[in-house]
Amino acid sequence: MKNKEFFIPVIIGVAVTAAVSIITLFTNKTGAIICAALGIILIAVFCFYTNKRYRAISALNNYLSLVCAGDYDLAVEDNTEGELSILQNNLLKVISQLKTQNEIIAADKTYLADSLADISHQLKTPLTSMLVVSELLGNETDAAKRREFTGIINTQCEKMSWLIQTLLKLSKLDADTAEMNIESFSVSDVIENSLAPFMLTMDLKNISVKKSVNEFALIKNCIEHTADGGRLVISTDETTVFSRIVISDNGCGIAKEDLPHIFERFYHGKNSSSESVGIGLALSKTILNKENASVSVTSEKGSGTQFEIKFYKSVI
Repeated sequence: MKNKEFFIPVIIGVAVTAAVSIITLFTNKTGAIICAALGIILIAVFCFYTNKRYRAISALNNYLSLVCAGDYDLAVEDNTEGELSILQNNLLKVISQLKTQNEIIAADKTYLADSLADISHQLKTPLTSMLVVSELLGNETDAAKRREFTGIINTQCEKMSWLIQTLLKLSKLDADTAEMNIESFSVSDVIENSLAPFMLTMDLKNISVKKSVNEFALIKNCIEHTADGGRLVISTDETTVFSRIVISDNGCGIAKEDLPHIFERFYHGKNSSSESVGIGLALSKTILNKENASVSVTSEKGSGTQFEIKFYKSVI
C-alpha cells in the first residue's frame, strides 16, 4: 500500500463504490447491496493481480541487484504470457549475454597472465645467457675466446629480437590491427622461396622432397623431425570450394597427447627442440585464419605427420 500507483486506484475504487451504493440505497436496497458487492469484488481482483505483478517486479529487481553484485545464477522461471513476461525474458537474454561476456573477459585475463608469464620465461633464458657470457667476456683476455663469447651474445640478441618481433605480430593480429596485403601470387615461386633456406639441411640429411607449399614454419618443423634419408612430400590440389596444400613427412610423428595442443602459443611437445619457443605454429594458424584459411594436422607416432592447409574461395 506504500506505492501510489497501487494506493490511489484503490482509494478511488472504494470512494466510487461507496458513492454509488449510497445513491442506489435511496431507491433500491437490493441494487445498493449488489453495487457494493461488485465494487468490493472488483477492488479485490485489482488488488490481487496488482500485488502479484508488483511481487514479480520486486523479484526481478532483487535478481538485478544480485547480477550487479556478480551473481548470475538464475532461479526465475516464467512461462506465462504478457508484457511482464516479455520484459523478464528480454532481461534474461541480456543477463545471459553479460554472463558470457564476463566469462570471456575472465578467460582473457587468465590467458594474458599466462602469456606474460610465458613471455617473461622466454626472454629470461637468452637474457641470463647474455649476462653470464658478458661477465666472462669482461674477464677474458684471449682474443679467440672473446670472439666466441661475442658470437654467443649476438646469437642471443638475434633470438630475443625475433621473439619480440613475433610477439608484436601476434599482438597486432589479436587486436585486429594488422593489415593484410591481398594480392595474387605464384604458388611455385612461394614454394621455391619457402624451401630455399632448408635445401642445405635437406641435402645433409639426405631428405627427398616433392615441391608444392607456401608455409615456412610447417616446412621447418617437418625437416627438423624427419630422420636422415627421410621423405618430405608437398602437394597441392583445388576444388570449387578451396585450394589445398598438403605437407607430409615420414618422420617421428607427434605424440597423441601433444596433437591437440601444437597450435597453442608457447606449447612444447615431447619432441620439441631445446631452441623451440613454441609460437611458430600459433603464428601460422593465426595468419591463416585471418586470410580465410584453415590448417589441420594428423599424425601417428613413428609413422609421420601431415599438415593440411585450405584456402577457402568464399566464406562458408
